Amino acid sequence: MSELRHQQMGLSDADVLQMFETMLLARMIDERMWLLNRAGKIPFVISCQGQEAAQVGAAMALDNKKDYVLPYYRDMGVVLHFGMTAQDLMLSGFAKAEDPNSGGRQMPGHFGQKKNRIVTGSSPVTTQVPHAVGFGLAAKMKNEEFVAFTTFGEGSSNQGDFHEGINFASVHDLPVIFMCENNKYAISVPLEKQLNCENVSDRAVGYGIHGETVDGNDPLAVYEAISNARQRALNGDGPSLIETVSYRLTPHSSDDDDSVYRAKEEVEAAKKIDSIITFGSYLKDAGLLTDEKEEEMRSKLRKVVDDATDYAEKAPYAEPESALKHVYGEE
Repeated sequence: MSELRHQQMGLSDADVLQMFETMLLARMIDERMWLLNRAGKIPFVISCQGQEAAQVGAAMALDNKKDYVLPYYRDMGVVLHFGMTAQDLMLSGFAKAEDPNSGGRQMPGHFGQKKNRIVTGSSPVTTQVPHAVGFGLAAKMKNEEFVAFTTFGEGSSNQGDFHEGINFASVHDLPVIFMCENNKYAISVPLEKQLNCENVSDRAVGYGIHGETVDGNDPLAVYEAISNARQRALNGDGPSLIETVSYRLTPHSSDDDDSVYRAKEEVEAAKKIDSIITFGSYLKDAGLLTDEKEEEMRSKLRKVVDDATDYAEKAPYAEPESALKHVYGEE
């Protein structure tokens, strides 16, 4: 019997089931957050739906005990693999005092958790890219074996931070992986109005680094691309620009009406190749998953999400005066 794709990549059957479970958990937390938002219980959602395969496939290719991740606001799949919990994410959604990202100060999606090497992001898009380059520079200066991994949307690849960061990393051969999660829309602006080359990864040529475009709905393809990029980085061969192509299944955020700039038929067509469906089919064809096992998994995760929601809803808000913490110098 010939090896299955994941086995050829060195992934065990347990690994790919974990991959699917983390993708599913990200999806289920996200879906719950939309319901909570529409019920008026949480103020804002910025969604990962449609991008879970790229996020989890990439995160599993990294060393979550050594590497640093500088995620962008949709990266629920990345931060879950790196150690954030459903409870952490719900505390953030409800903006409670125990929110590990910011103690309830920041909007959801501004991930940061020092113990898990998740580096805090800020609201201006793409600022995480030069920060990741700084981590890569630190690895080189200290002669330490880790990589910095950062993600951003295709709209961000048109920002100065992207070009300055990637150029510096290239010139100095830094161990940085730049992953563009191309979901076809920068808020309301479609891809063809954003760039005039075929792929975001084509821009790698201008910086003399490895560039590659992969199917963002295929977590195994992303895993392989990021594994290879990590090995190149550790070998001293410098950074890589990996582009994952998928589709944003939701509006840009809970404050966006996507019906004004894209057709409902387009969104429905994308849902048919949703990675939750296609990767689930791969696992079923491989004999690793059945409909019954998937329902057991979903039932288990539903309880995780229910418990996280209940805990976060009942948790206390921060004291108003705590808003001044970490702003001014304290004696």
